[in-house]
Amino acid sequence: MSKISSTDKFNSQIVEFGINPAKINRNFSVEKLIEIAVEKNEGMVTSTGSLSVKTGKYTGRSPDDRYIVFDDLTHDKVHWGKVNKQFPTETFEKLFQKMKKFVDGKELFVFDGFVGADHENRLPIRIINDHAWQSLFAHQLFIRPTDAELESHEPELTVMCINDFEAIPEVDGTNSNVFILINLSKKLVLIGATNYAGEIKKSIFSSMNFMLPSKDVFPMHCSANVGKDGGTALFFGLSGTGKTSLSADPERMLIGDDEHGWSDEGIFNFEGGCYAKVINLDPEHEPDIYNAIREGALLENVVYDAKTKEIDFSDSSKTENTRVSYPLNHIENSIYASGKPSMAGHPQKIIFLTCDAYGILPPVAKLSPQQAMYHFISGYTAKVAGTERGITEPVATFSPCFGSPFLILHPLKYAELLQKKMVQHNVPAYLVNTGWVGASASSGAKRIKLPLTRAIIHAILDGSIENSDFDTAPYFHVKIPKSLGEIDNSILNPLHAWTNESEYHSDARELVKKFQENYNKYDLGDPEVLQAGPTI
Repeated sequence: MSKISSTDKFNSQIVEFGINPAKINRNFSVEKLIEIAVEKNEGMVTSTGSLSVKTGKYTGRSPDDRYIVFDDLTHDKVHWGKVNKQFPTETFEKLFQKMKKFVDGKELFVFDGFVGADHENRLPIRIINDHAWQSLFAHQLFIRPTDAELESHEPELTVMCINDFEAIPEVDGTNSNVFILINLSKKLVLIGATNYAGEIKKSIFSSMNFMLPSKDVFPMHCSANVGKDGGTALFFGLSGTGKTSLSADPERMLIGDDEHGWSDEGIFNFEGGCYAKVINLDPEHEPDIYNAIREGALLENVVYDAKTKEIDFSDSSKTENTRVSYPLNHIENSIYASGKPSMAGHPQKIIFLTCDAYGILPPVAKLSPQQAMYHFISGYTAKVAGTERGITEPVATFSPCFGSPFLILHPLKYAELLQKKMVQHNVPAYLVNTGWVGASASSGAKRIKLPLTRAIIHAILDGSIENSDFDTAPYFHVKIPKSLGEIDNSILNPLHAWTNESEYHSDARELVKKFQENYNKYDLGDPEVLQAGPTI
């Protein structure tokens, strides 16, 4: 019997999937995808050699247009609500049929690869696009297969992202013409009418958040790096807290910048690339990210000079959410660039990052295990005036497990996994405020500078923070160092950092109330954890 070729196998998979495009470009090279994108006027090559594209109306995720298919598998497992909205199976099937007919006779791009650097827990994926630049995004963000792996590739999750296909809400049961539909039974994601590539990445992350806990693997929205001594650190934090910037440390090896799993063997990256915000990117303070923006990198919604093609990273006229995606080997001191899988041992330190625009939380604090659970389930940061339309004062934002938009199961499931892993491996946790201290953002005060935060992070990672004497912070009752290296002692305790003490107490009480109101939604059922939260 003759051996079936990889091309024949792929073609049979496409036929079985039910689409009939005129042409499929599978796993094209970076150079070829950039060439096609430029030819099709999808983007422009900048002075750095990177490809720059515009994502049109949508420059960020569309959470109101994201749904989970409701069926026998999901009905009693998914944490249904505002984040995970139900979508009928029959309606999904009808929309899927319309999408398949829409792509008949069209040119499509396919990326076949993997999510998960750990072979024991990785997921074979297929991403189908109608634009070359989005196939480049997939190529750079996910784990690229070897020739042998590509030959035998059989996807266990398929994402069909057709930017040019729009839903009709009154007919297709969607909220708008945009849709992100996750069918966990069929292991199929449908995305339409949005060019924002982050929807691909986050829909896959959501799927992993459903699949891995049943294997006792903890899926995490965090960055990770490892020191020369082999000590691994995890950085949890919402967008804007410095998660990507702080994990890209010239003195440590990067594991990954956004999504990881914690198995019985240690930490592994889900991805083969990074997806970093580049608004106000500073080459002095963030050299690794800045230097990663070269040929093969993909920029979204940045502003550049029409003649010189030089990028103005400070220009937010299109969006504050300007982005770059690049493969991990663009970070020279990454594990991936060294030729090894993006994996490391169990973490020795866990750091929760927050950008506190109220100026109440200390720059650094040591957490008890119960406080760690409280702050993990809270997932606090604050939106700053000017970053979003209509925001004139700091706005507290709480995202359970620092990843609420991507949690398919109840947040307590992930919190329990964290607690189990922390206890099992005796991992301490710290809270680091990258925002304001001594005054709120609305006062006109300056945000904590990145070099200062880096010095704090290094003191945590090298253990020198443990040599400090500690005070107990008012309201939040966390331990704060009285002194820390060459850092100005006056900023370590927010009470002392504020010049107007009455304003400090007033703002602190307001922030505590916000924490307490939020925590009531996600009570862990453990009185010790509740008592570890802030009090007035």
